[in-house]
Amino acid sequence: MPRLSLWIIRAALVYLLLGITIGSLLLAHKGIPFYPLLWGWLPAHIELLLMGWIVQLTLGVAFWILPRYWQRPRRPSEQYARIAFVLLNVGIWLVVAGTTFRAGVWVLFVGRLVEMGAVLFFAAHAWGRVVSREGA
Repeated sequence: MPRLSLWIIRAALVYLLLGITIGSLLLAHKGIPFYPLLWGWLPAHIELLLMGWIVQLTLGVAFWILPRYWQRPRRPSEQYARIAFVLLNVGIWLVVAGTTFRAGVWVLFVGRLVEMGAVLFFAAHAWGRVVSREGA
């Protein structure tokens, strides 16, 4: 397994742990109310599990599974995938700051733009791995 794929999957598992922890606190609060402001963490719980765990795990497995060689003697550059990994994580934390910590709508908007940029960078990386150079 490539080293970058390991980093992406490990980060996804950290987000899973964070999301489950917040979700457990929210569930416990439903049974025994102990801190009413805890419900402000619901958007962070959703963001950490959807974007942090599911999307990041999908990108890590896709980076590992997609063909690395397509009639080329050397492995394609991982630079776009690395940029996508960094952008996705920055975007997740910007969205969490914008929703949970009330940093502002513009932080939320910038976070979503950064996440979209991460998807575009990963798509640019993956496109070179799955499309034939003869047909392009």
